[in-house]
Amino acid sequence: MKTKPAAPRRSDATKAAILEAARERFAADGYERATIRAIARDANIDPSMVMRYYGNKEGLLAAAFEIDLHVPDLGALPGKHIGAVVVAHFLDRWEGDDVLTALLRVGVTHEAGAERMKEVFAEQLGRIAVGVCPDPADARRRAALVASQILGMALARYVLRIEPAVAMSREEVVAWLAPTIQRYLTAEGP
Repeated sequence: MKTKPAAPRRSDATKAAILEAARERFAADGYERATIRAIARDANIDPSMVMRYYGNKEGLLAAAFEIDLHVPDLGALPGKHIGAVVVAHFLDRWEGDDVLTALLRVGVTHEAGAERMKEVFAEQLGRIAVGVCPDPADARRRAALVASQILGMALARYVLRIEPAVAMSREEVVAWLAPTIQRYLTAEGP
């Protein structure tokens, strides 16, 4: 006899609605102007529920932007392809995930958003750098350099929408950025 999968708990659905509304509101209004009341209204719930689940606006921000970049395992790749794989991966992420764009918008306008962005990129890019750079002791610096390129292109292409960055094909972006990312991750120090 087949059993039906358990229906999601009502609290899970409420939390999901709150997080979705928070991401949209933070992206549209920025952290400062987004309010718990507006987020609750967007999620069609009472503001007290937002406070119950997340405590305050900073707690909500952290939960709304809990992001796994799904960074690929680069250990099995030939070293000369690392830059291209990283750039292509991040283009896929930015183009397929509005949450990253929302976090970037919040990160450039509010310290809590900037801290969240730094945590996500330092931790997850740090793992890449440790695995492929010639001196693991230098991994944090290299991860920061990679983040500068990835976030710079994302800001220009997806947030500020600067031409010709927007009009460039995926292949052009990879061709321009990959050598720099490759150098940051795999070259001997300057």
